[in-house]
Amino acid sequence: MAQNGRKKPRLVADRRYGKPARKAPASKPASRKSRKPAPPRKTRRRGGGAAGGRGPLGLLRRLIRWILRLIWTITWRVTAVLLLVVSLAVGYVYTTLPDVAELLDGRARGSVTLMDREGDVFAWRGDQFGGIVTADSVSPHLRNAVVATEDRRFYRHFGLSPRGIAGAVRINLSEGRGPLSGHGGSTITQQTAKLLCLGVAYDETQWKSEAEYVRDCRRGSLARKLKEAVYALAMEVKYTKNEILSVYLNRAYMGAGAHGVEAAALRYFGKPAAALNPQEGAMLAGLLTAPTRLAPTTNLRRSQDRAATVLRLMNDQGYLSDTEVAAAQADPATLSQAAQAQAGGYFADWVMDSGPEFFTRDTTEDVMIRTTLDQRMQRAAEEALDHIFDTKVRDGSEAQAAIVVMSADGAVRAMVGGRKARVVGAFNRATMAKRQTGSAFKPFVYATALELGYEPNSTIMDEPYCINVPGSGRYCPENYTRDYKGRVTLTEALAQSLNVPAVKVSESVGRDLVRRVASDFGIDNALADGPALALGASESTLLEMTGGYAGILNGGSSVTPYGLVELRLRGDSEPMMGTGGGIGERVINEDAARQLTWMMHQVVQTGTGARAQLPDREVAGKTGTTQAARDAWFLGFTADYVAGVWMGYDDNTPLTGVTGGGLPAEIWHETMQRVNEGIAPRPLPMQRPAPSRPEPQQGQPRGQAPRDSSNGIENILRGIMGIDKR
Repeated sequence: MAQNGRKKPRLVADRRYGKPARKAPASKPASRKSRKPAPPRKTRRRGGGAAGGRGPLGLLRRLIRWILRLIWTITWRVTAVLLLVVSLAVGYVYTTLPDVAELLDGRARGSVTLMDREGDVFAWRGDQFGGIVTADSVSPHLRNAVVATEDRRFYRHFGLSPRGIAGAVRINLSEGRGPLSGHGGSTITQQTAKLLCLGVAYDETQWKSEAEYVRDCRRGSLARKLKEAVYALAMEVKYTKNEILSVYLNRAYMGAGAHGVEAAALRYFGKPAAALNPQEGAMLAGLLTAPTRLAPTTNLRRSQDRAATVLRLMNDQGYLSDTEVAAAQADPATLSQAAQAQAGGYFADWVMDSGPEFFTRDTTEDVMIRTTLDQRMQRAAEEALDHIFDTKVRDGSEAQAAIVVMSADGAVRAMVGGRKARVVGAFNRATMAKRQTGSAFKPFVYATALELGYEPNSTIMDEPYCINVPGSGRYCPENYTRDYKGRVTLTEALAQSLNVPAVKVSESVGRDLVRRVASDFGIDNALADGPALALGASESTLLEMTGGYAGILNGGSSVTPYGLVELRLRGDSEPMMGTGGGIGERVINEDAARQLTWMMHQVVQTGTGARAQLPDREVAGKTGTTQAARDAWFLGFTADYVAGVWMGYDDNTPLTGVTGGGLPAEIWHETMQRVNEGIAPRPLPMQRPAPSRPEPQQGQPRGQAPRDSSNGIENILRGIMGIDKR
C-alpha cells in the first residue's frame, strides 16, 4: 500500500524500565516556516573593532588586569612570608623574655642617699632608683599623665602604632629631616623595649663605657627600628599592658640622676610616687620628652610650663575636668627643700670624697649616710656670704670666699666652698684650696708658749729684729703697720697681730715645737722650716684651720673634722660603719687652752677682729692676711660653734683693700649671727689672767714696760728652757 510519499517512522522499542515513552500530541505539527531562526553566534575577529574587547584598548585592559593579578599574587605571598618570618622572630624573642619581675629594677650601680643630723634627706649621689613601683601602685594622676603624653592609644594598640609612625614620618619630612630622624612615633611598648636595650645586657668587655652602651641602645637606624618593633610585639604577647607600663615607669630616666618615677618623686618633691597630685604627676610626665633640659632642678619655670601642657592633654583625653585643670595650673608643682639644695652642694661632695670608695663612688649597693649637716646653719652661711658680696663687694668681682662651721668636737655643720653654693662636683675652696694662713697661724705659736708655762701677761719687746738664717741670709720681720710698740704683753701682741713678737716667741720656744703643736691640732700640711713659720708662711685648708681652732675651744684636744655619722645599706638596721672623726688626743693642757681663748677674745674686743663682735655673746678669734693680701682669713668661735672664713682669688691675684679684719670678719659676723639665732648665750670657756703687769712710769709711753720686767719672756725662757737669746 502506498504511504503518500511519507517516510516510514523508525521503529523504537519501549523502555523496559522507567516512565513510558511520552506520546506525541495529536495536533498537527507546526510547519518549518513558523519556527524562529536561532540568533547567529558571534565570532571574534582577529583584528579591528573596539566592541567586545577587540582592538588595542581591549589588549590594554587585559594587560592591566594581568598585572594587577600578578601584583596581588606576589603581595599576598610576600605578605604571608613576612608574617611567617615576623611570627617566627616574635616567637623566638618571646622565648627569651624573662619574667616581668626581673625587668622592673634596672640598676647597674648603687646609689647614695645623704641625710642631715635630723635624719632628713638633703642630697643624693649616683643613679637613683627609688624602689620598685607598678602601674597600679603609683598615683593615677601620674599614670594618666604618662599615657596622655607619651602614648594616648597605649591600651588599644598591639605594640606598634601605624598612625603614630605615619604622623612622625610626615612631621620629620615637613621639617626637612629624614623620615626616621627626629620624631619617632614610638609607643610606650617600643620605648620600653629601647630602655631594655632589646634584651642586650651591658658587657664591659664589649663597650668602653656604660655611656657608649646606652648610645648604642638608642640608635635609630632602620634595622634597629625593625628589631625594636619585633621586640615590642613579643612584649605585647608576653606581658600585660600594665606590666609593660610598670617596666617603663621604673626604668625611664627622669633627670637629675633619677631613674624611675619613684626616685624622681622623692628627688623633686620629697614624697613617694603614690602620693603625687595632678600637677606633680604632670611635671614628671613632662620630663620624659627631655629629662635633662626639663628637670625642675635645672629650670623650674620651664618644667612648670611643660607640666601645664601635660595638664591640658589630660583634660582633652578626659582624665581631668576643666575645674581640676584650672586648680592645678593655678598651683603649679614646686621643688622640695632638699631638691632646692641642688643635691647638697659642697658638703655632700666632701662627705662622698671622705668616705670609703666602695660605699660611695663605686658602690653597687644602695647606701644611706647620716651626716652632721645642719640645714639651718647651711642656709645661714650661704645667706651671709650672699649678703656681704651683694652689699660690700663691687659688681663683677671674681673674688671667692669659703665658710666652714663646726662644733667643738669637729662635727661640720655647714660648708660653703665658693660663691656659687648650689653646685655639684665643683672645686671646693673649703677643703681643696691650700693657701697661706698668715697671722691666723699665730694662736698655735702662743699655744706652744702657754703650754710651756708662760702667761697672757708675759711681756716681750716689739722692736727691729733680724735673724741669720743659714743658707738664706738675714731675715728681718716687720709689722703690718711698719712701726713698733715696744714692750707688750703676749695678749697685746696677739690682739694687734704684731709680727716681731710672734717670730721672737717661735724662735725662743723652738720652731720644731711650734710645728709639732700645730700638726697635733690638725694642720697636717708641710709646715715651713724657717722663722716665717710663725707668720703663717705655710699652707693649709680652711677645714684644717677651723678644726685647729675647734681644738682650742674644746680645751686643748685635737679634732678630726668629720661629716659622716653613720653608713648603712638600705633596708639594714645595723650600720656598716660609724663616725670617722671627732676629738682626739690632748695637745695642750686645759689651762693653756683657756688662757689662749681669753687672748683671742681680746683680738675681737680690742684688736684687729673688732668687726666680728656679736651683740649678745662672747667671741674669740684671729685675723689673718698673707703677703700682698693674696689671702684674707678670719677664724673664731663662740661657746657653741667654731667658724672659719677665707677670701681671695683662685689665681692668687692680690685683694684690693681687704684684710682678715675686714670682709672676712664681716662674713663671719653675718654667719654666726644667723647660726646662733635661738641659741641661749653662754660664756666662753676662758681664763682671765691675774693683773701682774706694772703701770708705766711717769713719762713712759703707754704700752711699754721696763726692760727688766721679771715676767719678760726672755727671762722666763732662760729659766725654763735654758735658752740664752743673744
